[in-house]
Amino acid sequence: MIIQHNPQNVFPPYNNYSHAIEIKDDARLLFISGLNGFQQDGRTMPESFEEQEDLIWQHIGTILQSADMDYQNVISIRTYLADPSYDEANMALRKKYMGSHKPTLTVICCQLLETKWKLEVEVVAAK
Repeated sequence: MIIQHNPQNVFPPYNNYSHAIEIKDDARLLFISGLNGFQQDGRTMPESFEEQEDLIWQHIGTILQSADMDYQNVISIRTYLADPSYDEANMALRKKYMGSHKPTLTVICCQLLETKWKLEVEVVAAK
């Protein structure tokens, strides 16, 4: 069982996330490593932020499906952005895949391992 915790004495969550999520009973957890926007060949990567993020979310969907889960099973997302200017596009694309689903969420701006990477996304899912 997945329970969202958004107490009224904490500021209201914004941009489709929950302050905390509790996993009860006999749940399965899936931890997805930080993914970047490589094509299936593992060598090529699109140039644009939007194309990289779209590929990442497609890869996440494929991994979720391999564990008999979908985007609605995501309980936590951590996104690493190479530049804060990508935040608006990041929110829009995340909402494309997550819809109104509200997992926990952290967005960090930092230097990534490779300069061509615009972002990296890691996910935890439960069922």
